[in-house]
Amino acid sequence: MNLVAFNFWSDLGDVLLRFITESGFAAFFAEGGWKNLIMIGVACVCLYLAIAKKYEPLLLVPISFGMLLSNLPLAGMMNGVHLAELPENAGVPELYSVVSEYVNGETGILRTFYNLKGLFPSLIFMGVGAMTDFGPLIANPKSILLGAAAQIGIFVAFLGALALGWIFPGLGFDLKVAASIGIIGGADGPTAILTTSRLAPAYLAPIAVAAYSYMALVPVIQPPIMKALTTKEERRIRMDNLRPVTQKEKILFPIVVAIVVILILPDTAPLIGMLMFGNLLKECLVTRQLAETASNALMYIITIMLGMAVGASAEAQTFLNASTLGILALGVTAFAISTAAGVIFGKIMCKVTGGKVNPLIGAAGVSAVPMAARVAQKVGAEDDPTNFLLMHAMGPNVAGVIGSAVAAGVFLKFLQ
Repeated sequence: MNLVAFNFWSDLGDVLLRFITESGFAAFFAEGGWKNLIMIGVACVCLYLAIAKKYEPLLLVPISFGMLLSNLPLAGMMNGVHLAELPENAGVPELYSVVSEYVNGETGILRTFYNLKGLFPSLIFMGVGAMTDFGPLIANPKSILLGAAAQIGIFVAFLGALALGWIFPGLGFDLKVAASIGIIGGADGPTAILTTSRLAPAYLAPIAVAAYSYMALVPVIQPPIMKALTTKEERRIRMDNLRPVTQKEKILFPIVVAIVVILILPDTAPLIGMLMFGNLLKECLVTRQLAETASNALMYIITIMLGMAVGASAEAQTFLNASTLGILALGVTAFAISTAAGVIFGKIMCKVTGGKVNPLIGAAGVSAVPMAARVAQKVGAEDDPTNFLLMHAMGPNVAGVIGSAVAAGVFLKFLQ
């Protein structure tokens, strides 16, 4: 009887020991497990900022939770083959193996989202077009200049990445990687993902996380720069009401822009084409149901999937390295320079027009629509609550979206 009891407790002990050693908690004590703990902490901090501080929760909550899930040891949310890792000459056996993993449930759900990342940016742009009024840009074409000025950060980050790559060759910042990093300066997550997917897929995780994180932190990063570069009198400048824009102009604008821009830079077609298509759905007035779907249900679905895919790409073993720190530093620097360049050019336009342009709207030249325009309104309202800058800021904001897509098209044309 004692022997039987001994065997029972011995077997039970073995089962409990195996349960403990094969749990995710035990994995934290394995080699590299501390990195997962760090990434889980980062994810929790981002969730706090999104939920408690309300820093763009629609973006930051999916990204943060995707980061959390992918860094929980043994969860397997990113298991499976990344489709881009297959060789270009992959034959039927290799493709069959990937398909089998999907069918048999061996591929994690977040890996499935991640493998579709090339589709999401274009769909996001369609949704942005369907929910955005291009009227302020049409009514004030000069705001294109502010959108163009705010893209300076893209090229500053590009040159900075090349310089870092020359100083620290181990970072691997060549021309293609530098171009991908540069797009972060435009605060345009979808464009950064599309560009990086084509030019430097190995760096997608830190670039995508940096781009979307800085988009979410627009209300934090921009105001100090805007206030430092402007006076109280400049921030209180009231702008003349925009002229009315006819429906005919609103319908023709996306058609003409799509034709002209895509003929000049064919590589911009996935972004500019879908942006203008979405806007046409909104403005033609005969496809209301399609416009509502693109700007609401579809937009939210894609935001969830893309956000979680971006967050899940920040796995500890690939994210915590010197290259990531360099990308994050270059990204925030570029974004700050883009904001400053837009405000400075706004000050120049203010002088040229005799004080008719509020320099704050220049900061909206980055392509974070409509977040940057709202920040311009908020900062202006702090000095004069009756001063409404939102519609004026939407012109540079829309121009910034187009500008960042054009910059990406230039990089893709010459480097792809």
